[in-house]
Amino acid sequence: MNTIIRFVLLSIACSFVLAIAAVLTTFVTFSVNESAGWSALWEGQIGGVSFLLTVLAFVIIFGSIVGAIIGWYWKGNLKKIEKMLTGIIKGERHPDTEEIPKELEPISARMNQVQEKLRAQTEHAQKIATERANEREQSLQEVVVQERNRLARELHDSVSQQLFAASMLMSAINEAGSAEDATLNKQLNMVEKMIHQSQLEMRALLLHLRPVDLKGKTLQEGVEGLLRELTQKVPLEIDAKIEAFQIDKGVEDQLFRIFQESISNTLRHAKAENLQILLLERDENIIMRVVDDGVGFETEAVKTSSYGMQNMRERAYEVGGTLKIISLPNEGTRLEVKVPILRKEHNPDD
Repeated sequence: MNTIIRFVLLSIACSFVLAIAAVLTTFVTFSVNESAGWSALWEGQIGGVSFLLTVLAFVIIFGSIVGAIIGWYWKGNLKKIEKMLTGIIKGERHPDTEEIPKELEPISARMNQVQEKLRAQTEHAQKIATERANEREQSLQEVVVQERNRLARELHDSVSQQLFAASMLMSAINEAGSAEDATLNKQLNMVEKMIHQSQLEMRALLLHLRPVDLKGKTLQEGVEGLLRELTQKVPLEIDAKIEAFQIDKGVEDQLFRIFQESISNTLRHAKAENLQILLLERDENIIMRVVDDGVGFETEAVKTSSYGMQNMRERAYEVGGTLKIISLPNEGTRLEVKVPILRKEHNPDD
């Protein structure tokens, strides 16, 4: 039931009870004869209208007005509570200057406590992520880098070189081919294009196999370096907007891994011609966005089966962030990661 209607009905009921009490008090106080008293109340008129009907109309009007006023007041207070809860869900800091009615001050104080607890948990999760990142670098990163380099080197020395030789051979055959045999020339051209496409895919794979750590670089430097390498090896138009900001190493590590995974997916599946990169800080949040104009896909169809998407989402959650992917067939894909920044206040006594 609507809040205002509920208060109106409650006020009418209270007014009705008070009116009955007033009528009984009047009857007891001023009535000498019981039958005459009841008859006087029933037959009495005010301005040509029955006394009881007048009382009933007054009760309804008074109760409706009072109930509507109280209802509007509390409906506004409930809206404020809803706004504060929505801000907590979105990770927004509740403004201390906002006017809060005295009735809502205890609730507002509890909400602030909940918000601070959530921020503390997120800060703790980011701290753990940083510690885990350092542990990975100290214990396993060297082994992973060596293995990835070995695979990349073997692919480059064997398959990549063979594809290059096959491409050169097909180019020579096509140049020396007979113009009279159009069908054969067409088939040879198709084979040459297939070999060229395989070379592009091999370059993308080699790019994906490169070491995934930042090697002492900032997140911005790592992203810019990866984009430069991508531009040199793959025919892709890239539009990047990267701003300067500082975050913990653990958050940088996870964001860079998500970025690499998204770029790898674009190269292997999207068949895109244009790529837009956005990396900036807004409203105490780090926003990383990767948008391509490729073939797209049905997000619901691959949400549960894609290990890559699940891995990226878990990396975002690990640092208290969120990951959102929007894609439709033949309309490209948009990936956006948002991670809150939790900066400790400076203590002058430290």
